[in-house]
Amino acid sequence: MKKILFFVLIGLIFVLGACGNDKKAGADKKEITVGFGVGTYEEQFRKGILPILEDKGYKVTVKTFSQNMQVNPAMKEGSIDASIFQSTAYMEGINKELDTNMTGITFVPSAPQGLYSKKHTSLDEVKDGSTVALPNDPVNQERAVRILEDLGWVKVAKDAGTTDFNLKSVTPDKYKIDFKVLDPAQILVSLQDVDFGVVNGNYIANAGKKITDALQIENTPKQHRIIVSINEADKNTQWAKDLKAAYESDKFKSYIESQGKYDGFILLDSWK
Repeated sequence: MKKILFFVLIGLIFVLGACGNDKKAGADKKEITVGFGVGTYEEQFRKGILPILEDKGYKVTVKTFSQNMQVNPAMKEGSIDASIFQSTAYMEGINKELDTNMTGITFVPSAPQGLYSKKHTSLDEVKDGSTVALPNDPVNQERAVRILEDLGWVKVAKDAGTTDFNLKSVTPDKYKIDFKVLDPAQILVSLQDVDFGVVNGNYIANAGKKITDALQIENTPKQHRIIVSINEADKNTQWAKDLKAAYESDKFKSYIESQGKYDGFILLDSWK
């Protein structure tokens, strides 16, 4: 009986030890998967961040989703470890919607929204009935409408939300604008069908165009700048710390500043 008890105890120690090692391996793992929506943030990562992580011994899988709405469910199910596509405001809204617990660990060079047109060369050409294309998700739509509000084209109700924003909060100011609500990735290619369109800057840069060509550029608040997001449970892992450090590094800063396509992007405060 004593022998049996001895071997049972040895077995328990082995199992507990293995579990402890698995937990440590998860915290210090060298294989991670990073998710992206469509746009320039994946290119930033591949050319500026990936070499830094590989030098530290990481094996990184890059996973690109055709629609931004697919990224966070992948984070929740565990098929990706981190994502670079969303703002703090967007992430906080998704945390409530999907009952997730994501957190941002650092900002990335972020593209502001801008008001663009293929039909007009001046903001003075706006009039009653002008059509303006807006993103269809609440967070980016609220950002877009704020550009029009700053121009005096519309008024936005004081109690308009961010993650639950909708166009019922918008009324005419100087003009009666006809809104066309589209997927953010479709607005740039649909500019020929509207008078103006608010386009997320990463799509502009990805198309080889200049953000500075916009008729009006937003003054992007921090809550709408793009972040590296991970699950809260992974915040103190070594891989998360190394990912954060890579984005804040001088090496990555030099890469961004060497690429003309990132002119007009909002850079990290720590680089200033």
